[in-house]
Amino acid sequence: MRYVALVSLVLMTGCDSIRATSDRLFGGAGAQPEPVVAEAPVDAVEVDDAGGIEQVAAGPGWTGARQTIAGLGDPTKPGRWMETPLVQVERNGRVVSRKTGAQAYVTLIPVPGDPGAGSRLSLDAMRALLEPIDQLVELDVYAN
Repeated sequence: MRYVALVSLVLMTGCDSIRATSDRLFGGAGAQPEPVVAEAPVDAVEVDDAGGIEQVAAGPGWTGARQTIAGLGDPTKPGRWMETPLVQVERNGRVVSRKTGAQAYVTLIPVPGDPGAGSRLSLDAMRALLEPIDQLVELDVYAN
């Protein structure tokens, strides 16, 4: 059994993906830092009458945290998301559980309602926050 594990490790070292990852981690010969490109956040893409695609820049997010109480949303809908009236357009965000301190990066999906009306979290997000799925969760929400 030890020989099988040893042989599999030797074979894996030849994989390009493993080599590229180790080069980036340990500063190998081919490791080049990727340039950071600053762009305006894009939340929507519009198609005009001529068939061209136009990107619509999102409004700025808020600074600091907004608080909400969330329950479990539709468990059949895949992904890590939160439906909330705190946002007007779909955007990326981070939620932090006030009870456990765990955090999750989610897609914030707008729903109609008062900002204090509460939110719905996906099953994956509830698991990432280490919260029971049958209870309401107090969250701090940050916009990216």
